[in-house]
Amino acid sequence: MNMKQDLDHQQQPQPQPQPGDHDSDQDLPIQSRLRRGLDQQQQLQPADHGSDQDVPLQPQRRPRGFAAAVAAGGGSAVAKGRKEREKEKERTKLRERHRRAITSRMLAGLRQYGNFLLPARADMNDVLAALAREAGWIVEPDGTTYRPSPAPASSIPAAPPPPPPTQLAPFPIRSSDSPLSATSPKNCSIKASLDSQAALLRIDESLSPTSFDSIVVAERDIKSEKYANASPINSPDCVGHDQLMRESADHKANYAGTSYVPVYAVLTSGIINSYCQLVNPEAVRQELRHLKSLSIDGVVVGCWWGIVEGWSPCKYNWSGYRELFTILREFELKLQVVMAFHENGGNGSGDMPISLPKWVLEIGKDNQDIFFTDREGRRNTECLSWGIDKERVLKGRTGIEVCYDFMRSFRTEFGDLFEEGLISAIEIGLGASGELKYPSFPERMGWRYPGIGEFQCYDKYMQKNLRLAAQARGHLFWARGPDNAGHYNSRPDETGFFCDKGDYDSYYGRFFLHWYAQTLIDHADQILSLTNLALEGTEIIAKIPAIYWWYRTASHAAELTAGFHNPTNQDGYASIFNMLKKHSVTIKFMCCGPQASMQENEEALADAEALSWQVLNTAWESGLRVAAQSTLPCPVRETYTKILEIAKPRNDPDRHLLSFFTYQQLLSPIIIQREMFHSDLDNFIKCMHGKYRVSVQIFVERPAMMSKVDLVLCCHIQISRITNRSNAIAVKVQYPFLSLDVAKSSGIITSIPIICQTPTGFLSSLG
Repeated sequence: MNMKQDLDHQQQPQPQPQPGDHDSDQDLPIQSRLRRGLDQQQQLQPADHGSDQDVPLQPQRRPRGFAAAVAAGGGSAVAKGRKEREKEKERTKLRERHRRAITSRMLAGLRQYGNFLLPARADMNDVLAALAREAGWIVEPDGTTYRPSPAPASSIPAAPPPPPPTQLAPFPIRSSDSPLSATSPKNCSIKASLDSQAALLRIDESLSPTSFDSIVVAERDIKSEKYANASPINSPDCVGHDQLMRESADHKANYAGTSYVPVYAVLTSGIINSYCQLVNPEAVRQELRHLKSLSIDGVVVGCWWGIVEGWSPCKYNWSGYRELFTILREFELKLQVVMAFHENGGNGSGDMPISLPKWVLEIGKDNQDIFFTDREGRRNTECLSWGIDKERVLKGRTGIEVCYDFMRSFRTEFGDLFEEGLISAIEIGLGASGELKYPSFPERMGWRYPGIGEFQCYDKYMQKNLRLAAQARGHLFWARGPDNAGHYNSRPDETGFFCDKGDYDSYYGRFFLHWYAQTLIDHADQILSLTNLALEGTEIIAKIPAIYWWYRTASHAAELTAGFHNPTNQDGYASIFNMLKKHSVTIKFMCCGPQASMQENEEALADAEALSWQVLNTAWESGLRVAAQSTLPCPVRETYTKILEIAKPRNDPDRHLLSFFTYQQLLSPIIIQREMFHSDLDNFIKCMHGKYRVSVQIFVERPAMMSKVDLVLCCHIQISRITNRSNAIAVKVQYPFLSLDVAKSSGIITSIPIICQTPTGFLSSLG
């Protein structure tokens, strides 16, 4: 049987190999294999009986894209292409953020230095419309733009006749709308040449002193004169730099009739000692009398947690503050109280050092993680870490509960002052220095301006919260702080995290910075919620810092380490202000920062004006009440002028104003300093109060070997008498409702600046 099967198998015809066949189809390329398959399929199909012609084959399309990659066995090429597309998306995002940063800086510059009334969310259409209007074009709401038609010649009014020579020409005061603002730091270098263009009044030497009542005045422009042929008295060098800068404060603005902005003075913390005793009641009364003479509306007093609850938990001693508030009641001054939950004097302020409560420091010896910690493990005892807000590590209480108990004790102790209305507002300390920020710039750790600071999130409680956030995001390996963020005194370009196109804008960087900033927001939200329970019906104030160094970089590194996620492609203050709006909080913006020279600020790419504009406008758009405070004593008029421009912005179409302004008193008042700055401060307060103010500045020039006297007048004034003695010049100035005598003796008198005002404010300065 088997032999028969073998014979039958041998007798069966074997298939003949066709031309072009290969031993294996795998050896053929894909195109040959596809063509061969189509040929075989065509041979198997029956011929069409209705046609004797063969149907032509359609040309095969060349495989492309993913099919070609698969056909060529390019799995790695597909992965590589996908990676390139992801990189291109990231590069596109970075280019868009860079473009938005440039646009933001351009808009800020137009608003600050060009006084363009651009909306907060302006686009390029708004910019083009503003530039067209500035050039004299007419831009309608629908975008139609055209030049105004020229008026007929007959309708043009005739030019007024020139004034008679006996009429005093007005002093050409630069408009406040000019982009060359006197207070702009970029224009300080050219201010001397601009301010020296005053009109000179030449007094004929043949006139007798008794005939000066009918003095004849001729005006001439210094700008057209050549200094080489002019008298030395006409050169700006004969007038000190300080005198030239004073002119802007005296003549640039008149705040008569403006809204009333209250002014408060901060009392030094040294009036209460560590045992909560009033140190020198009589000195306090003397200081309050001085403030009352300046028409100060009220004072700000800090109630320190380290003093009131300094020795034992839940044992509050308010005796010293009760005595101080009783004295304040005698002077009828309003009172703002600061709930200070931080230490004082730790950052070189020169004020009396006040630590956290002693029992808290004892807990910190055993559990150092209750304090903020940097990457190197150094502890900062300036304030408690926000990681213990819900951890019962303070004798059975959380960080939030100790703050609530402190505020509730204050409300119970001074309930009578709340009913009388003596206490007008309560400021809540929300972080380092009482400001809403991380303690990322500690001088005790070696920080110096303009260092970027360090992240303060390395205690075990903050690290625990970071792990929970990373786990919820699905990336547990993100539960770490950045390892390339530099140190306290680094520059942004020296780090891999804060440099341009650095890790701060990566997926991990945005996650970490969002968590870091959200922790700050959550802490303030919880504190303010309990504050409204403990101090119901009282105005609540939160202090916002001014971190303006490295503001002109893309990352805003100093703001990031302080807890404000505010790079150029994101508004880091809007979310904070929305939370504060929920609690009806008034923000107090620190309008000054660390003392630094113009060169240091330029090297630090600082921009205090742009930061102030962003913070104030974002707060006003959020519907918040805004106040301001100076962090340092302000003995110079330029600072007063800048504060006035912030308090009463004259170009704001919405007419925003500060709710109040807080002035930091000098730490060690000296009688000479007080006499020197008393008039400046008095004048500043009257401007804040909107009282009438007229200033006149006269330079009486008498160079050696000349009998002629040149007077530089800054507005209309009547000269009644000038007496020229051997080595002295006495000037008597008469102004409506004012009579002032000033005299100075000197071997060579070059300049006597006299600043006169109406009885609402009197100021005399001799140079």
